Amino acid sequence: MMHNKLPADPTAMILGIIALVISFAGCCCGIFAFIPIIISIIGLVMANKSLRIYQINPSIYEPQSKSNVSTAKVLNIIALVVSSLVTLFYIAYFIIYGALISTAILEGIEMQNNPDDFNYEWENDSIYKDTDASEREEDSMRVDSINMEELIKIEIDSLNN
Repeated sequence: MMHNKLPADPTAMILGIIALVISFAGCCCGIFAFIPIIISIIGLVMANKSLRIYQINPSIYEPQSKSNVSTAKVLNIIALVVSSLVTLFYIAYFIIYGALISTAILEGIEMQNNPDDFNYEWENDSIYKDTDASEREEDSMRVDSINMEELIKIEIDSLNN
């Protein structure tokens, strides 16, 4: 009795392997993340169709061919799950990244439209305000609690001597 191969014996396995390879490469290149989903769905449909054909008349097909198609089905399911997770990751990444970029762009546009609202007035900041204006002398500067005028006088006196 002659045994035949199932219709999807080599192709479903090849599609599953290609889908897995592209889905792992999709981790690096998110733009290709949807391609292995399509390939693994096609391989999964082909494998299921071949397994249904085997269930109808198992005597005319090789048992090894059924085993190969079953392996291809599992391989395509794994590829579908991995590529779906990669695709979901990249969708979430682009949503979050897009929200951050759009917020920055909107702030830049708003800053261009209303530049006075975004100017930082350091004179009004409490860090730069004098707490006691009576201690401030107009013509002198204090450095490490020594008057600069006193230092200048000391230097002049030392040069004169």
